[in-house]
Amino acid sequence: MPERRTRGWLLIGRACATTAIIAGHLIAALPLLATRRGRARMADRTPRLLTALGPFFVKAGQLVSTRRDLLPERWCDALAELADEVRPPRRAAVARTLAGAGLTDAFAEFDWEPVACGSIASVHRARLADGTEVAVKVQRHGIRPVLEADLRLALLGARAGRVLPGMRDLPAEEMIGQLGGAVLHQLDFTAERDALLLLRANLGDHTDLRIPAPVEGLCAPGVLTMEFVPGLGRFRPLGMTPERRREVVRDVLRAVYRMLFVDGLVHCDLHPGNLCLDAEGRVVVLDAGFVVQLPDPVRRSFAGFFLNMAQGNGPRCADIVLASAARLPADLDREGFRTAVTALVDEAFGALSKDFELAAFAPRLFKLQRDFGVFAAAEFAFPLLSLLVLEGMIKEFDSEVDFQAEAVPVLMASFAKDVELDAARTPQDRA
Repeated sequence: MPERRTRGWLLIGRACATTAIIAGHLIAALPLLATRRGRARMADRTPRLLTALGPFFVKAGQLVSTRRDLLPERWCDALAELADEVRPPRRAAVARTLAGAGLTDAFAEFDWEPVACGSIASVHRARLADGTEVAVKVQRHGIRPVLEADLRLALLGARAGRVLPGMRDLPAEEMIGQLGGAVLHQLDFTAERDALLLLRANLGDHTDLRIPAPVEGLCAPGVLTMEFVPGLGRFRPLGMTPERRREVVRDVLRAVYRMLFVDGLVHCDLHPGNLCLDAEGRVVVLDAGFVVQLPDPVRRSFAGFFLNMAQGNGPRCADIVLASAARLPADLDREGFRTAVTALVDEAFGALSKDFELAAFAPRLFKLQRDFGVFAAAEFAFPLLSLLVLEGMIKEFDSEVDFQAEAVPVLMASFAKDVELDAARTPQDRA
């Protein structure tokens, strides 16, 4: 009962703070509402508002920026600029989390100044009794109830927003529920440890890819201890020979395609902060907090879409989008949608494969979905983030890389594996 009362007061406090911040933002923005140009600039002010509201809204905004099937491109571009600009936690707060996990005496040395700091956790360098250097990810003390309260407020706001004409057809509650689930899942460090282990097992044959291993016995719900990777640098091709650049690009692409099309365990947060190079030039993948296990039907649909796109089969691509959608309008013009998607795929297929850019193709596909009221399922939209974010970094390494050609062998292997699995299923499994 006291815990429920505490959550209630926290919700009231967050509601008051959120209302005050939004009201202040709207008052400051009133002059912009007087002109069409000013209203268009409202999107540019949104990141500042979400940053003021707190970590849940920052994380949600980052994820919403990937949903170009739901929001105009200008809004998505603005939200994509969001960053976790937060102060490092106090030493007492970090010590309290370590104590709660029973790990106060686990480290011979512990650097209280974080090497990385986000809205959900900070990462600290430490040393074990045997001299092994480790990286310790420590969750911010008390962050969970704050995020949960903000999720409830966001859901209430989505319900209230249904009275607005422009919001009636938008699946705002479903979208916020999915985004909220993704944000709260990043608090589960036990799940992140398991994701690290699975990614290491799945991608172990990619010799140029390094994923830090969790340290057994030093992981808890609020603390994740991993091997420390020294000399990390940004994912950039500086100083590499052309041959080495091509090797790095193809190894990363094969790994991402395997995640998407074969294993279905997808790292959806491969931004420049989570994809690095070590001192030897090997690719290092960090932070498995936003790793999604695709349901097998979604994995197959995603693979089917990309294979049919590479083969120029637009009608089949349209059918896959419709079959995997979260919601379809009752008056959907199916033939109109199929015709529009087919024209888009034909245009992409007619271009040289090496000139294909997902960053140009995806917004047009999303606009078609938005125009026809076809809302993609989050499970289908989130993996696309991995490719969209990755594409720009890959192009910097090798502008001639052929994304479709690199994908086809992995796609064919995926379908061969699925055929074998289907053949091995018993009649009871099929039922």
